[in-house]
Amino acid sequence: MANEKILVVDDEEDVLELVRYNLDKNGYKVDVATSGEQALGKARAKPPELIMLDLMLPGIDGLEVCKKLKSDPKMEHIPIIMLTAKGEESDIVTGLELGADDYVTKPFSPRVLIARVRRILQRAIVRDLDKAPVKIRDLTIDPARREVIVKNKPVELTFTEFNILYTLAKRPGLVFTRYQIVDTIHGNDYLVTDRAVDVQMVSLRRKLGPCAKYLETVRGVGYRFKD
Repeated sequence: MANEKILVVDDEEDVLELVRYNLDKNGYKVDVATSGEQALGKARAKPPELIMLDLMLPGIDGLEVCKKLKSDPKMEHIPIIMLTAKGEESDIVTGLELGADDYVTKPFSPRVLIARVRRILQRAIVRDLDKAPVKIRDLTIDPARREVIVKNKPVELTFTEFNILYTLAKRPGLVFTRYQIVDTIHGNDYLVTDRAVDVQMVSLRRKLGPCAKYLETVRGVGYRFKD
């Protein structure tokens, strides 16, 4: 059985109970939120493996929640399934364009709901497993586990720090400009300055300790992982 944590966001108690019951029955850990503000708070405090997000919410609506989640480097990787009412086709399109992964239209079949959840979670797992771990002497970077080990001790990195490290390490010797690093991690439309990348690198080197020596600055160009 599954044990992934899923955050369900809806202001209708009967919908929450239906979704919670079926997810729980299939082995998932379920947390709930009844507003956009509450959903963002819970997602930031303890990111779930998946978010089921109603579009019609009091206060911050579902589309705005989706936008905020996908613009936050620490949460942008979380898959989102939108819960929508019939006739919300334009909102569905907008949600998908903002980065949502799928949608389920109310009223929905519990079996269809669970099938969608399994498909999205499996896709996320396969995506990570396609990335092979990188091991260099005392440093191990495992994208499937999103884990970094330095001298047999785990190192806590942010989502962006991990992706920068893995992007450089899987192509040792290749020089990346700051904007190439950003494009690889966030996509071409992500707005950032050179200084922001430099700040991430300072933090990353500090956390890596003795293995920081593998991260080289190429003056006037960018960064590379020491070959």
